[in-house]
Amino acid sequence: MTRQLRIEYPGACYHVYSRGNQKQAIFLADEDRYYFIKCLRDAFERFGCVYLGYCLMANHYHLFLRTLSGHLSQIMHMVNRAYAAYFNKKYEGVGHIFQGRYKSILVDADVYAQELSAYIHLNPVEAGITDLPEKYPWSNYREYVGLRDPESWMDVSFVLGLFGSEASQSRRRYAEYVISKIGRGTPEAVSEAYKSGIMAGARFIDRLKSIIPPDAPGRPDRNLPQLRRIRNRPSLDAVRALTESILGPGNRLARNAALYISHKNTDYSLRELGEFFRLGMSTITESCRKVKKQLPSNETLAQAVRDVEKRLFG
Repeated sequence: MTRQLRIEYPGACYHVYSRGNQKQAIFLADEDRYYFIKCLRDAFERFGCVYLGYCLMANHYHLFLRTLSGHLSQIMHMVNRAYAAYFNKKYEGVGHIFQGRYKSILVDADVYAQELSAYIHLNPVEAGITDLPEKYPWSNYREYVGLRDPESWMDVSFVLGLFGSEASQSRRRYAEYVISKIGRGTPEAVSEAYKSGIMAGARFIDRLKSIIPPDAPGRPDRNLPQLRRIRNRPSLDAVRALTESILGPGNRLARNAALYISHKNTDYSLRELGEFFRLGMSTITESCRKVKKQLPSNETLAQAVRDVEKRLFG
């Protein structure tokens, strides 16, 4: 089977992850993690990439990075190859230490940076290693909440800027947002991205097609055929109106159902959803979680959601 080409262009953001061969540990000591971080810094110095987030677990790692020059393949080849050489030399091993080549997900950071960053920083918490992300030293969560100064090759300002313009306020809001996600498992947007290789909606794909030449390697509609399933983007008015017409305008579940459908099926940002439904960002995620939890036991609600999705998204 032909390997799928990656979409690469200057300024692209990615969620990159890789696991140890046969799920074996790739970090056996703190010294190993320090060396891997050095590899990240070396790639930054050579290619100009910027790391928005990272987390080093025992047998895998997560990166959230922006490629300023569009050379993701060269960046990750350099990082993984240098670390594998170090690891094999130190532990007298041979061959591959990673399970296949690294995996990457193209990310619409303007829409999904908050959710992805929180997911990455909560890896050690969800794995039961610690109860709070700030207690884990091998991610850059501490830099996000002001407990440690970020390195020159790290950018925490982009994500924090989505939580406010004032530094202390944005750090506090980010911490609250991350803590609110504890115990909820992998976000739906992340789960879907693991399947499709992209964390974005139709509007983002349209922008990609306008900047990537038709014959370029990695053009979305040529090498990511699953993107054809990305749905249309009806107005929020249309989603709410149809949901209310099915459930009834007086039904107290109608607004939250419309919010859930919009959040699940479109690339509207939390800010856009909040402005339309007149809700705060934390309330949006909580409302969507409640609707999702009700679906298995409320057939009327579940059928309404299915009907709206079928009529608006095909």
